[in-house]
Amino acid sequence: MKANVVYHKDSQAKDLGGGMTRRVLAYTPKLMTAEVSLEKGSTIAVHSHPHCQNTYILSGRFRFTADGEDVEVSAGDTLAFPPDVPHATFCLEAGSLLDVFTPMRDEFVS
Repeated sequence: MKANVVYHKDSQAKDLGGGMTRRVLAYTPKLMTAEVSLEKGSTIAVHSHPHCQNTYILSGRFRFTADGEDVEVSAGDTLAFPPDVPHATFCLEAGSLLDVFTPMRDEFVS
C-alpha cells in the first residue's frame, strides 16, 4: 500500500455548526487523523464511540470532561480516551485540536 498523503491546502474543512469545523487528514482503515477547529464557547456534546482517541491541543484552551471528570488543557497538552468513555469538550479560547482515532472513523468520510 502506498502512503496516503493529504496536503492541508487541498483538504476540505467540514462545517459542523456551532462554531466548529473538522478537516479529515490522512487515514488508513486502522488509523485516522483529523483536525477540529473551535470558536470560543463552542461545545462538543457528551458522546462516546468504540474507537481509541488521542487528542493533541494545537492551539487555544479547552475544558474536557471525560467520564464525569473535568480537566483544562492548552497548546501542547495531550489526552487519551479509551473506547466507549463518555467525553465532551468546551472551548474556553478559540483553537484547534488534532484527533487521532483507531480504527478510522468511517462516518467522517461517508
